[in-house]
Amino acid sequence: MASHFQPYLMDSIEGDSIISVIQYLNGINPEIDIYLLSSNGMIKWFYPSQNPDAEVQISRVNTAPLDEFIAGEMLPIYGDDPLNAGVKKPFSVAPISIMGSKGCYLYVILSGQQFDQAAAMVQNSYILRNTFIGLGLILLVTLILGLIVFRLLTSRLRHVSETVKSFEQGQLERRVKVNSNDEVGLLGASFNQMADTLVSNMDEIKQIDKLRRELVANVSHDLRSPLASIQGYLETIQQKEPSINPEDRSKYYEIVLRNTKKLGTLIEELFELSKFDAQDVQPEMEPVSMAELAQDLVQQFKPLAEQKGITLKAVLSDEHTNLVYADIALMERAISNLIDNALKHTPAGGTVSIISTNDKENVSFTISDTGKGIAEENIQRIFDRFYQEDPSRTVGSGAGLGLSIAQKILELHGSKLSVESKSGNGTTFSFVLSPQISY
Repeated sequence: MASHFQPYLMDSIEGDSIISVIQYLNGINPEIDIYLLSSNGMIKWFYPSQNPDAEVQISRVNTAPLDEFIAGEMLPIYGDDPLNAGVKKPFSVAPISIMGSKGCYLYVILSGQQFDQAAAMVQNSYILRNTFIGLGLILLVTLILGLIVFRLLTSRLRHVSETVKSFEQGQLERRVKVNSNDEVGLLGASFNQMADTLVSNMDEIKQIDKLRRELVANVSHDLRSPLASIQGYLETIQQKEPSINPEDRSKYYEIVLRNTKKLGTLIEELFELSKFDAQDVQPEMEPVSMAELAQDLVQQFKPLAEQKGITLKAVLSDEHTNLVYADIALMERAISNLIDNALKHTPAGGTVSIISTNDKENVSFTISDTGKGIAEENIQRIFDRFYQEDPSRTVGSGAGLGLSIAQKILELHGSKLSVESKSGNGTTFSFVLSPQISY
C-alpha cells in the first residue's frame, strides 16, 4: 500500500489522488482507516472509511507500538485509534516519506465495523472459554473435596462397623472412638452407651446366676438333710417294728417330727422370700404400738428362752409411747426372726433384751443379746441368704433366711435393719419406724 501512495507524497500530499487509490483498494478491503503520520506521530492526513465526515479525537499517535510492529515484534500489537480517544486497536504500519521527510508512517487501522464484531465474538469466545475452564476447575475441586469428605465419612463408618462386629464376636471391651458431635459421632456415642449397658447387665446376670446356683445348692442341701433324716428313721422304725421298744420309738418319732417342722419352716421361708422378691407382698398399714408388740413377743418366746436358760426381757420407756404406721403381722414376723436368731446364738445364762423407745417423733426398736457376737469381717454377710457364721452348727439352727426376711419386711416399711457386734461381746440389731400418732 505504501508503494501506491508514495508517488502522491513527493512535493505535497495529493489528497484526491490518494483517495482514488484508496477507493480502488477499498474494493479489496473496505474496512480500513488510513492515516499519514509524521515521524513524531502527528496526523498529517487521514481517510476514515466508514464516515468521511468523521473528525479525529487525537492529533498525535504514539509511535512506540508502530516501531515495534516495523521491527517485527510478536503480535498482537495494539495502537491508538485517532477516531476513538483511549481505544487501542490492531493496526498495520509501513514507513513512508512525505514531501521529502523520511521516517514517516502509513498507519492503517484494521478495525472497521465487521472487524469489531469479529473481535467481539473472539472476546466473547475467550470469556466463554475461560468461564468453562473456571467451571471445570470448580467441578474438579468440588469432586476432589467430595471424595475426601466421602472417604472420611466412610472411614468413620467402617470404624463403627468394625467395632460393632468385634463386639458381636465377644470383644466386649471394644468401643467407638468419638471425636465429633455430628451424626456419626452421635451414633458412636449411642453404641458405646448401649455396650456399657449390655456389659453391666451381663455382669449383673452373671452375679444373679451365681447367687441362683448358690441358692439351689443351699436349698438342696437344707432340704436333703431333713428328708434324709426323716427317711432314715422311718425306715428304721419299719424294719425294727416288732423289736423296737416304746422309748426308742418315741425318740425316733420326735426326731422325725423335728425334721418335718424344720423342713416346713424352710419351705415357708423360701415362699416368703420369693413373694418379697416378686414384690407380691402389699403391707396393710395401721397404727401399731411397738411397746405392746414387744411385750407380746416376749411372752410368746419366754418358754423357749427358759428352756435354754436365757433371760428374755422387754425394756420399755416410762414416757408415752409413739404409735407407728406398720403392718402388724409382718412386723411381728420380722421381730420374731430377730428374737429367734438372738436365742439361737446366746448361751445359757445369757440375756436377750427387747427395747422400744421414742426417738423424737420416731420409734427406735432394738434386739440385743449377750451371745458370742459376730466377727467384723462377717458383719456385711449376715443378711445374705443361707449365710451362717458357723456352718458346723446345724442342730437347732435355721437355714439362714430369717435375717433376709426381716430386712425385706423393714424395707417395705421404709426402714433399714442395722447391726452392731464385736466378737465375744454380743450383737445388737436395731431399726427406726416413723410415727402415726402418739398418746
